[in-house]
Amino acid sequence: MPPSLRLCFIDETRNTCYSSRSKSNMAKNSHIEWTNHTFNPWWGCHKVSPACDNCYAELWAKRVGQTLWGQRAPRRFFGDTHWREPLKWNEEARAERIRSRVFCASMADVFERRADLNQERVRLWNLIDQTPNLDWLLLTKRPQHVLSMTPWGEDWPQNVWIGTSIENQKLAELRLPYLLSVPAVVRFLSCEPLLGPLDLRSWFNRSSYNPIDWVIAGGESGPQSRPMHPDWVIGLLHQCQRAKVPFHFKQWGHWAPADRRKVSGQETLLAVEDEHPVKMIAVGKKLAGRMLKGTTWDNFPQPPVSNGEGQLHNLPV
Repeated sequence: MPPSLRLCFIDETRNTCYSSRSKSNMAKNSHIEWTNHTFNPWWGCHKVSPACDNCYAELWAKRVGQTLWGQRAPRRFFGDTHWREPLKWNEEARAERIRSRVFCASMADVFERRADLNQERVRLWNLIDQTPNLDWLLLTKRPQHVLSMTPWGEDWPQNVWIGTSIENQKLAELRLPYLLSVPAVVRFLSCEPLLGPLDLRSWFNRSSYNPIDWVIAGGESGPQSRPMHPDWVIGLLHQCQRAKVPFHFKQWGHWAPADRRKVSGQETLLAVEDEHPVKMIAVGKKLAGRMLKGTTWDNFPQPPVSNGEGQLHNLPV
């Protein structure tokens, strides 16, 4: 097994912490297509798999002068003002009789094993309990830690969704058994950046595991990004359609199929084993867009939680 895959299941060590109480890091009305808000209980992480190679969160932290990535690096924590924001979102959702999704965390991994994060994790679990009108989307690359780090046992709150990142088949085989053992109301996959073909057919509705309830897919963004072969994402779409699992296509990322973009840019011939070669062009996330097979794919699961009769999320369902 390559070293980058072995790292997926190491025990992270205890490290020093860094505290910044003066500024909050919030994202109400997030620009991420599949959520309403983002919330980060802290900033910082360390890399565990190929999807981490061009980590946007690390680049953003460096851009604002923070060095927070690595096992020995500190983490950045936040004060009470930051932690009160989801309480406001919860009240807004209650008043409007809607549900809102909160992505946690875009600048960290809630299930990173470090002793200096334990207190912040407990604070997060308490915050989730205090915000029943928000659906918390906890996304991790460390699903092996989920059951041991959460306090809910077999009785998970109805407003917690659990997801894991899967960029290739090897990571699918490693991470899915852990994810699908979690008794959450929704289990979802973030196949972004999608770095190779995925065959999930044997994982849909396995009798020995909980089901996959939602699949998000997308290409990598940023100037160092790796192109996504169109066949990979189209194949994933077709698998979800056959299994009747909601599919959300987030973006092509930095690279798009050259035959679909009438703009100039750096071109590369993406030729991988068992896939036909395809010409990709580097145009940036905005120009590349998120059209797949002539349309957008914005499907979401519909968990059995509502604020009242007929009230659903304030995103398309």
